Amino acid sequence: MGEFKVHRVRFFDYMPTAIRAMAFNAHTERLALGRMDGSVEIFNFADHYFQEKVIPGKDSRSIEALCWVRGRLFSAGLNGEITEYDLENLRPKYSLEAYGGPIWTITSNSQGTHLAIGCEDGTVKLFEVLEERIQFERNLDRQKGRIISLSWHPSGTQIAAGMSDMIRVFDVPTGELGTAMLLVDRGFGGSKSRETVVWSVVFLSDCTIISGDSAGKVQVWDGHTGTLVKTHLVTKWDVLALSDESSVVAGTSEGTVIQFQFIAPTLQQQQDKEWVRTRTFKNHTHDVRALAEIETAIVSGGMDTQLVVRPLLEKFDERSHASALRKIHFPHRNLVFCAKKAGLLLFQFPGQLELWRLGESDGHGENLTLLFFCDVSLQGEDHICCSALSSCGGWLAYSTMSSVRLYRLQTDNNDISITKVPKLPKVLRSAHQLCFSSDSSKLFAAFSQSVLVIALSQSECKYVHTLKPKSGQQPIHLMTNSVDGKWLATANSDCEIHVYNVQKLKLHCIVPVYSSCPSAMGIHPTTNNLTMVHADQQIFEYSIVEKQYTDWSRKLQKQGLHNLWLDRDTPVTDVTFNPKNPEQILLHDMHMFCIIDQSLPLPDQKTQFYNQMTLRSLSEQERPSHLHAFKICKTFQDLLSVSLLGDQSLVMVERPLLAIASQLPAPVRQKKFAT
Repeated sequence: MGEFKVHRVRFFDYMPTAIRAMAFNAHTERLALGRMDGSVEIFNFADHYFQEKVIPGKDSRSIEALCWVRGRLFSAGLNGEITEYDLENLRPKYSLEAYGGPIWTITSNSQGTHLAIGCEDGTVKLFEVLEERIQFERNLDRQKGRIISLSWHPSGTQIAAGMSDMIRVFDVPTGELGTAMLLVDRGFGGSKSRETVVWSVVFLSDCTIISGDSAGKVQVWDGHTGTLVKTHLVTKWDVLALSDESSVVAGTSEGTVIQFQFIAPTLQQQQDKEWVRTRTFKNHTHDVRALAEIETAIVSGGMDTQLVVRPLLEKFDERSHASALRKIHFPHRNLVFCAKKAGLLLFQFPGQLELWRLGESDGHGENLTLLFFCDVSLQGEDHICCSALSSCGGWLAYSTMSSVRLYRLQTDNNDISITKVPKLPKVLRSAHQLCFSSDSSKLFAAFSQSVLVIALSQSECKYVHTLKPKSGQQPIHLMTNSVDGKWLATANSDCEIHVYNVQKLKLHCIVPVYSSCPSAMGIHPTTNNLTMVHADQQIFEYSIVEKQYTDWSRKLQKQGLHNLWLDRDTPVTDVTFNPKNPEQILLHDMHMFCIIDQSLPLPDQKTQFYNQMTLRSLSEQERPSHLHAFKICKTFQDLLSVSLLGDQSLVMVERPLLAIASQLPAPVRQKKFAT
């Protein structure tokens, strides 16, 4: 593998926020996830659960519920607003005040023509979904208490509303209440004095209504008569979320997920089907606030910040990579940026930036000095979309949804001089991705499908050109440039990779489109070959000059990657190179650091893939016969970033999951043994 001096950095106090809501679009196989900080993440479940888009949060934005209407995404929150998102430009498209106080829930009918929201003032409000906006239509009969949960009947003619101590059914055409009032029992013992909150309802096509409440019950009701069919006491605490498909899934404040299926309770009673509790999963330590059931798995999230995909094994013919449990902890993008020539590290938080200088280890850990702290929240409500640090350490840039800020840095040992560039080109309003050229003479700012080229000098900051693709509608999520300053490559979530000639300011070529989204890419400093790693773990190398895949790439694809490489469940998030050894490509994901040595043979399926311990035990004469191109290191804890500095030292930025767990608030409810 080679010897490197290693800086192990654990100063980046990355802390994801709790998951509040999720919605799955079965047509596009996209999961939308809303967090407590107001951010929205889009995962492509058809492409190895890759996080293809992130819309940053805002201090004043609240997300209590999410809803898809065809390919459009809406959210509602306790700020009383409904927001539709622009998924091409990664920003809210507009927000609409509902005038009903805090909004607890939002849902659409199966026809995709109307939205219904449940409000604090006791109203259920209907909005018509138009081509470009939504429009308020009318209120249904107002109730005395807040509307906590809603569910449309698949026909679109009725809506079930969960409240305190009851469920009411509305007739949508007339807006009036049905005759049935479904009264929910309060808890047992001392909890009888407390009202029972119906946190979630599900309205099925046969007019069965299923509810989950704060007394720990999942109840099955006959929607025609309003009578209670069955009660499942699943916990002493709250049932916070329900999701419906072919089965019903409940999430509790103890961190458990419980599945119910409509089946015969015994083999002798095949004709008499009922809702039976079939499975209990415990993959969370805190409240489960959001659930989605897809065709082959149960997806859950909550206060412990992780997204859990729990496959339903009966949906798979055999055990495979697809049937494995997945937990998504880290974002599938970079939050750490390294000035390789200057030895500086930039940490990006939602509302602030930290700039650190690497020093020599004192024997007890890394010696880092905080040089610069920028609290973006003092300058506005928008959170940071992206940031960048030049390799020389002389420039720093970041963008929110409303503005781009550029700073000129001068460092002298542990002293730093920071000058904000006062006048930026008017076209530079916002960016999804930022990066500096290798010689720090240019800033590249990607917004939507285009890239702005900005020339930098000590005296001015000047707009040069806009690089545009010939086609494409999805936003750029990756951008990298060559050391010689000639090439710039961009990738979008339509799996398109464009290569631009920066000197001629025009599109040079489009890399053949592969079916999986690129998760990381880099341009080799000497050959100018573009190395791409995709969400499905496939690796390609493309010659920019010759506009074709390299011989090494063709050989790799012909032979195929080792199964142990393909079975990894976290994407590669960074590609870099070793200038001292041009044959080496450096990659990392959350769990491992890898050096691919292109001068060595590729491993076949019979080769011992993780062979580092074996190599150490062999003699010098025996080692060559066991060497292969992939050298994997799993020594480090959960990795956010790996960088190779100019002095051949590696910077490993670790964020152990135990450190994140230790900073979570105590669970509201925690099941004790035998209770």
